[in-house]
Amino acid sequence: MKKDTIEELFNRLDGQLDIAEPTAGHELRFLNKLNTSKGVATLPKKERNFWKPLSIAASIALVCVLGFQYLNTPSSIEEQVVKIAPEAQQTAFYFTSLIDEQVVELQEAKSPETAKLVDDTLLQLQKLEKDYKALEQELINVGNSKFILNAMIINFETRIALVKEVLENIEQIKNINTVNDANFTI
Repeated sequence: MKKDTIEELFNRLDGQLDIAEPTAGHELRFLNKLNTSKGVATLPKKERNFWKPLSIAASIALVCVLGFQYLNTPSSIEEQVVKIAPEAQQTAFYFTSLIDEQVVELQEAKSPETAKLVDDTLLQLQKLEKDYKALEQELINVGNSKFILNAMIINFETRIALVKEVLENIEQIKNINTVNDANFTI
């Protein structure tokens, strides 16, 4: 008998090959038949595949919660103040930069003789900053009020005046020390 090549075999069997997929549960029925032929009887197990829908539902819930949390984040106090009074941001920026420059100058002037004075001044500045934050919150609660805006500006001016006065006092202390050192002889 003549051996067929693979191509001839497939050409000859074209349309006769079974290419359909087995029906659902085919593997389970096959295993049951196999086990019964060996004398082992098993009941078919029902697959409970509830984890897949549950995990999909949990994922959707997580995405919804994160989206809701992201969309409902309150804007910062500064953003809310800008919405109420846009000129307040420009004023605050100007005063804050001026105060920051003076605080750096104050910290550079710190010496053992003036350390207590500088530390007390920085503590007072922190209290005034806390008061300013309270004024911002009040502005948000009440709305655009000229009284509150005026109080915010006065707060900045008070901080500037405080730092200037302390810098002048430090300068006087340094002058007194140099005069005393010049008069001191060994």
